[in-house]
Formats: sequence, structure tokens, C-alpha cells
Amino acid sequence: MNVSGVSEILLLGFQNLESLNPLFFLLLLLIYCVTICGNLLIIVVVSSSRSLHSPMYFFLTQLSFSDILLTTTIVPNMLHTLLNDGSSVSISGCLSQFYCFSASESLECLLLTVMSYDRYQAICNPLHYSSVVDLTFCLRVILCFWFVIFLMVLMIFLTLSHLDFCGPNVIDHFFCDLEPILELSCSDTFIMKMESLVLAIVFAFCPLTIIIVSYVYIIFTILKIPSVTGRQKTFSTCSAHLTVVSLFYGSLIIIYVFPRKQNSKTILSLFYTVVTPLLNPMIYSLSNSDIKQTIKKLFYIPKSRIS
Repeated sequence: MNVSGVSEILLLGFQNLESLNPLFFLLLLLIYCVTICGNLLIIVVVSSSRSLHSPMYFFLTQLSFSDILLTTTIVPNMLHTLLNDGSSVSISGCLSQFYCFSASESLECLLLTVMSYDRYQAICNPLHYSSVVDLTFCLRVILCFWFVIFLMVLMIFLTLSHLDFCGPNVIDHFFCDLEPILELSCSDTFIMKMESLVLAIVFAFCPLTIIIVSYVYIIFTILKIPSVTGRQKTFSTCSAHLTVVSLFYGSLIIIYVFPRKQNSKTILSLFYTVVTPLLNPMIYSLSNSDIKQTIKKLFYIPKSRIS
């Protein structure tokens, strides 16, 4: 890798919150622990209950895994940055963080898309659902997702490895995102920018379009249900997914589509890197009676066993 002139990158973190760093550190540490525990709980609950062995919950466990990967990629280094009022990372370490971040975000986009397709089949084509969305379909989809993501990361790696970094070496952010990395390069970044545009279309715009189209069909199908109770019950099966999609894509659009000052971007980036992985398991567990019942059974201790 070409690293002429620069061997380390300094992440500034939250320079405008220096006086609150200790409190912010404790808050982020708590959020990180709750996020890991919440997503692991979803995985354990779904894995341990036969009644939850369905495509929807299978994709939910993959979403939880994606959230664990994302928050583990970002938060530990962020905590180190807060403790030291900034932190230095090697070029390879910075790029590795960006690779993992890109992989987890891309996986989340694809998972939210296939989950919307799952809800579309379940609501719009219920008679054919079990024959279309089965275990074989789920496994093929996940393997396909990881293969495509591997190709994406490989392409990014090959392009970034040919860039020269010759100063400055300061990123005014709490993690290594693509735009700040490219700003440090003294090479021509046109190819990388074109590749990132293609990847944004493949992993963000196209999935969002599929999700929107799926929900248009779902809404029309729900409106055809004669009873109000039936409409509410059917819509409740996809309300959690719709909430997660709105939070995830809403934050991405605000950050990457609308131009903002760097300080605003830094604060808003916390939402999709820290807050969304925290909220996802809560949204799905609090709005899903099957998961709540399974959690109660899993942690139920008979009074006779309590000494």
C-alpha cells in the first residue's frame, strides 16, 4: 500500500465536547454494552425457540449480527478517542475500520430489503409464501449477500491501496469514513469516487427502491382487507420493520445526501452508527408478542427453585 509521508492518522473525535468527555464516555460505554446484550439476546431467543424458526426471524438474527459488527467496529475506538482527546491509528487500521463499516452497512441495507420482500410475500401472496420463502431461499440469500459484500470490499481495497497519503493526517471525525479518507489523499480520487457512487446505487438506492415498492403493494393489499381489526393485525406484522427502515435510511439520507457542516455530520453520524443498533432489538422485541413470550419463558424461574 502506498503510504508515502503518512504512517498514522489522527482522529479528533468530538473536539467541541471536551468538557463532557468523561460523561459522554460513560454514556457510550453503557449504550455499547446494552447494544451487544440486546442483539445477542435476539439471536439467542430466536435460536432457542422452535416457534421462531421462520424466515422473518432468521433474517432478524442476521440483522442483529450486522448491528453487533457495526457497533463493535465503531464504538471501542470511539471510547479510546474520548479518553485520550483524540487517537492515532495506522493507515491500514483506518482502512480496515472503513472496510468493516462498509460491509456492515451494506449488509444491513440488503437485509432490510429481503425482510421487506419477506413481508410482501407473507401479506400479498400468503398461499405461496411457504413455497417461495423457505430455508433454502434464506440460506442462498445470505450466502449471496456475503459474496457480493466480499466483492465490494475487495474492489474498495484494491482502489484505496493504490492511493498515496502524504499529509495532512488529521480526520475531524470519530471514525474513518470514506470522504475524510479521500480528503487526506494526494492522489487522484476520481475512480474511487465513481466506485463509491456505483456502490451507493447498488447497496442503498436500489434496496430502498425495492423496499418502497414492496410497501406500496403491502399497503394496497392491507387496504383491501374488509375489517379494521384485520387491517391492524396485518399491518402490525411489518410495523417494526418499517420503523427500523425509516430510522436507518432517514439517518443515512440526512448525513450523505444533504450537505452539512462537519460538526453536524459528526454528531448526526452517531445516530446510524450507535443509536440505530441500540434501537433495533428494542423495536423488534417490544412490538413482537412472540419474542416477548419467548423471552419470558427463557428467563422464567419457578418460585420453588428460589431458595
